[in-house]
Amino acid sequence: MVKRQLIKVLKKYAKKYPILTLTGPRQSGKTTLLKSLFKEYRYVSLENQDNRQFALQDPNGFLEEYDKFVILDEVQQAPVLFSYIQTKVDEDAIMGQYILSGSQNFYLLENITQSLAGRTIILKLLPFDFSELKQADLLPKDYTESILKGFYPAIYDRNITPDVYYSNYIQTYVERDITTLRNVHNLRQFKDFLSICATRASQLLNINDMARDAGISHTTAKKWLSLLETSYILFLLPPYFNNFSKRIVKSPKLYFYDTGLLSYLLNIKSPTALKKQSLKGHLFENMIVSEYVKQNQHKNLLLDLYFWRDSKGHEIDLIFEDDKGFNAVEIKASTTIKYDFFKNLNYFKSISKDLEINETLIYAGLKDTKRNSIQVNSWINAFQ
Repeated sequence: MVKRQLIKVLKKYAKKYPILTLTGPRQSGKTTLLKSLFKEYRYVSLENQDNRQFALQDPNGFLEEYDKFVILDEVQQAPVLFSYIQTKVDEDAIMGQYILSGSQNFYLLENITQSLAGRTIILKLLPFDFSELKQADLLPKDYTESILKGFYPAIYDRNITPDVYYSNYIQTYVERDITTLRNVHNLRQFKDFLSICATRASQLLNINDMARDAGISHTTAKKWLSLLETSYILFLLPPYFNNFSKRIVKSPKLYFYDTGLLSYLLNIKSPTALKKQSLKGHLFENMIVSEYVKQNQHKNLLLDLYFWRDSKGHEIDLIFEDDKGFNAVEIKASTTIKYDFFKNLNYFKSISKDLEINETLIYAGLKDTKRNSIQVNSWINAFQ
């Protein structure tokens, strides 16, 4: 079993909050993690119709039955519970009294904002990260294999081939989440929009172009994009606005949480096909950026992640501040380190003279080195 980094965070905050809330995409391992970590807790799934009807029709009776140390899974299925849980935890004052879990981020957070603000910490469990797979000796040495395989636990735990897994994942996602969250009348058109999003991975978001290619309105495209964010299929990376250059790009960039799903949507099925793909660089960048997002969530680092680009095409793939200072990260899908890989980092440093910048290049090779002031890290060693 792969040990999840979030375990330390969950243990810590179970002693500090009456409610823990764990969200994340379907099949990211939330139930498995909670059941194994909190073995003394009772587990109740609100996807079970009998449990859901009990909670909806008699919330007081439900919470009398499940009064403390309970995991309530897919709790957004019974939104009436939230206000009753608020009253109960205020009266009982027991730390770690309830653990709430759900995969529909919009409804879960909406109800928490309304009823449970200040009473819970919200944590996210995403698919496996590099550190977790390395510790279990499951991280492929070839970056193309990692991109294609993706990081969902079932692929590693049950040895399911990526094409079979992601085909079923999309079908389940559309049938269970999309029809529940929004009234999407044309599922075929929605799947086409999802595929169009895949062709735009690691690129600037242009909703007008995406709407046109999908044959839908700009308004519909915005709603569907929000839906894909809500259900942890993709995320938007915001631009860094500090005025290093007056002409900076202000559109976000689009990324998928999982490159296995992204590769499936692009119909890329082998390392050979991937290496010949014009989108290889975008897929590698997506894997590294999503890895930063996963590390940020699984360690609860609370970092704000950005990219930077100006109108002349100078770009830094990732920018963030941590306890080590201001960080600029460039990402290159090459196993060979080339001189021109450093030009954007050098340019960025030249226009931000007041800042001490930690510069990092992450590439597809396997050796770590240093070039002048720039740390060069192999993709496989970048997150130790």
